[in-house]
Amino acid sequence: MKFSSRMTIAMHILLYIVEYQNEEKITSEVLAETTGVNAVNIRKILAQLKEANLISIKKGIGGAYLEKKPKDITLKHIFDAVEDSKSLIFSKHEQPNIDCPVGRTISGVLDSELDKVQKAMFLEMKQITLNDMYKKMKINIENIQW
Repeated sequence: MKFSSRMTIAMHILLYIVEYQNEEKITSEVLAETTGVNAVNIRKILAQLKEANLISIKKGIGGAYLEKKPKDITLKHIFDAVEDSKSLIFSKHEQPNIDCPVGRTISGVLDSELDKVQKAMFLEMKQITLNDMYKKMKINIENIQW
């Protein structure tokens, strides 16, 4: 299964919040402009991030803020907030020909191996924090020739 772009958009949103939460009011319109994504879709992602306790949205004055420190938010937290983490990364071959030896055994051959790949990916995602990505972003910004 190919995942949606919600995770990368959520990471963009969170990095923007880290960078600007003390300088400006961060609204769905502001985030829509920086991401190039419709504000309605941004609000849906913000709601998911809020439900996962990664951000808060201040009533009255408005604006989105991190609920946790960037070093305490991992890629896995972000993934779990916006993607269906119960889904498999790889879609199964739904109707192999069971009259064929390969077709009859393909699920048993692939399932355990692909499960290992998914577990390895999730383990790696737990090692990478929003702070790690923020540091890389700052280095990249410094290297941009404006």
